Amino acid sequence: MKRSPITVQGAERLRAELKKLKSEDRPAVIKAIAEARGHGDLSENAEYHAAREHQGFIEGRIKEIEAKLANAEIIDVARLPQTGKVIFGATVDLESEDGAKVTYQVVGDDEADIKQGLIAITSPIARALVGKAEGDVVDVQAPGGVRSYEIVAVRYV
Repeated sequence: MKRSPITVQGAERLRAELKKLKSEDRPAVIKAIAEARGHGDLSENAEYHAAREHQGFIEGRIKEIEAKLANAEIIDVARLPQTGKVIFGATVDLESEDGAKVTYQVVGDDEADIKQGLIAITSPIARALVGKAEGDVVDVQAPGGVRSYEIVAVRYV
């Protein structure tokens, strides 16, 4: 199976979620199922069915996270060579042609979250940025058309 790149921070977030699911959420749902069973007839017990459905979600998420971590190639950005070019894990400050400034970190697919400024290495903007350096201008094909960005700074945090 293909290994997926992930930053150290992304792997830690997945491990923390896995720990919470196993140590808090799983025992809570088991308790809820046991409590719902005590209410009698299971065929018409909505609490029981809801708890079982929630248990299925938790178990599925645990398996998903374990698989992601097993297939992850954890990359420590701080140990990468400081070349000044955009690479996996780099944090990039951009300025668009209309003067808007944004900051993105190039991360793995499993940890991407645009609201937090984390863009997937496979996204169109990350693919356009990789290999470029401070001062370069990149054109990105966006749904609304081509957008141009100037790379203001590249950091390896």
